[in-house]
Amino acid sequence: MIFTTQNKKEFFRRTAGKIAAAVFWIAVWEMLCYIVKQEILIVSPVRVLVRLRELSGDASFWVSALNSMLHVLAGFLLGVSAGIVLAVLTTSVRLLYDLLYPLVSMIKATPVVSFIILALVWLRSEQVPTFTAFLEVTPIVLGNVMNGILKTDSGLLEMARVYRFGRARTVRRVYIPSVMPYFTAACTTGMGLAWKTCIAAEVLASTEFSIGGHIYDSKIYLETADLFAWTAVVVLMSVVLERLMVALMRKIGKKYNID
Repeated sequence: MIFTTQNKKEFFRRTAGKIAAAVFWIAVWEMLCYIVKQEILIVSPVRVLVRLRELSGDASFWVSALNSMLHVLAGFLLGVSAGIVLAVLTTSVRLLYDLLYPLVSMIKATPVVSFIILALVWLRSEQVPTFTAFLEVTPIVLGNVMNGILKTDSGLLEMARVYRFGRARTVRRVYIPSVMPYFTAACTTGMGLAWKTCIAAEVLASTEFSIGGHIYDSKIYLETADLFAWTAVVVLMSVVLERLMVALMRKIGKKYNID
């Protein structure tokens, strides 16, 4: 992409706006700390940064962060894969859609904590975060991809039949460009949800060497600075992974000439 003067101005304007918004909310946070004046309830941004620096000097910090990220990625990728496969099957076989619809609706309506508690009975504690993330991501990807397939332009499909594209070329030239916007939206939503459910599962399961496990410990020992620091790690890692995923989607979109 070539940056013109106008594009550069727009980029800097948006960046400045985001920085200003971040500074505003940090100031509000600092003001709340000044008003409350009880670190057991809320700690200052500076104290959180100091605690983060202290934690990052310990090897267990990086091991825990890596383990949690692996839990999230495993659950997310399994959910995406299952959602795509089920979307293709349900749009092809109406009976399968009728069979799966009540189950998918139940999963979407049931509180995630219920699945976590059930999973603690069925699985080992280290498997629970991945399972719950998978369970929450699958319906989102299934619904969005299925919607994208069903809304594929019938005129383009007819043209593909007339020119004898074949199944593989029709999928590549027609279905993928049609589904990609829906799929990108599902992945963006699913990634955030995967982090939330995964960390919640780690907290309830007291998973060893995980961010959720450290959050649970900070609650038990009333270490509010640790709670804020580990929460900041979750937010940062979630944002970074989401940005990387969006960049990957854009690259794929360019490959298939998707705007």
